[in-house]
Amino acid sequence: MKFLVTGAAGFIASRTAEMLLEQGHEVVSVDNVNDYYDVRLKTFRLHRTAAANGADAELLAALDFRTKSAAKYPGPGTFSSGRYSFIRADIENKPLLDVIFSEHKFDVVVNLAARAGVRYSMENPGVYMTTNAIGTLNLLDCMKEHGVKKMVLASTSSLYAGQPMPFVETLPVNTPISPYAASKKAAEVMAYSYHFLYGLDVSVVRYFTVFGPAGRPDMSIFRFIKWIDEGVPIELFGDGSQARDFTYVDDIARGTIAAIKPVGYEVINLGGGNNPLTLNTIIGWIEELLDKEANYDRKPFHKADIKETWADISKAGRLLNWEPNVTPREGLELSVKWYSQNRDWLDSIKL
Repeated sequence: MKFLVTGAAGFIASRTAEMLLEQGHEVVSVDNVNDYYDVRLKTFRLHRTAAANGADAELLAALDFRTKSAAKYPGPGTFSSGRYSFIRADIENKPLLDVIFSEHKFDVVVNLAARAGVRYSMENPGVYMTTNAIGTLNLLDCMKEHGVKKMVLASTSSLYAGQPMPFVETLPVNTPISPYAASKKAAEVMAYSYHFLYGLDVSVVRYFTVFGPAGRPDMSIFRFIKWIDEGVPIELFGDGSQARDFTYVDDIARGTIAAIKPVGYEVINLGGGNNPLTLNTIIGWIEELLDKEANYDRKPFHKADIKETWADISKAGRLLNWEPNVTPREGLELSVKWYSQNRDWLDSIKL
């Protein structure tokens, strides 16, 4: 099959693209490679995917993630390697998307491109709506116009704020407490409209606190590892008792791929599915793995944060035959190992 994977320089999308390629599929990937966080991490992921698919030395040299420039993507705007190709493009650019859809006959669109981050969405809400909502609309419109019938749409557990746990997909999620969550809700309901009107088949996958190697530096686990390793005080909002249903990135990528099956329109939780772990527990495990003690810079609990998340994943089991394979402790060990192996260039990554 031929897939369009959006957000391909991102944390989850890069692993999803790599798994699709490992399964023998063809992947056309797009990403605008913006500088919301250090571009070197995004370049590393593109380098990793290209290297796994037979990229030559010239291309790998162009994808230099060890450069000291954090803000500028150093690689080519387009490149191909084996069954993998990359196009630097923004899903907000509908005319460019039309060109891409005209040049390729996609079987499935996996829309993982998004502006992420609850707190930053309060500072710059406009870009969250233009990317997460209008960008999704652009893709749906291209699918309608070019005869592509299947989308997997990434959404978020942030929509469940204020709901009883464990969070089940049938709960009403009409009270988002951040522009980020609101923009994701907009994408979900727009996808439903296109399902109803034009027969598009859509799997909405709601992710729960994804972590792992090459994760986002604005997420807690990356930050905690780096801060503890460097002896820098951890910036901790609240007392650390807030808890999350941590889910390892490879499990999330597997679930995303499982969701390409025809479902009509379904919302499906992808999460750890176990009792949520507190930040204090995670910090304690990182201290053990690094054999270093954390210091703290404590701040008030953030109004837009959810106190606790816990996924009911029984629907994913029924519909997708999916469950997580990697425990949070195992995933944390892999994350610390990756960090230690790449410390030579991660030391200058800005958080």
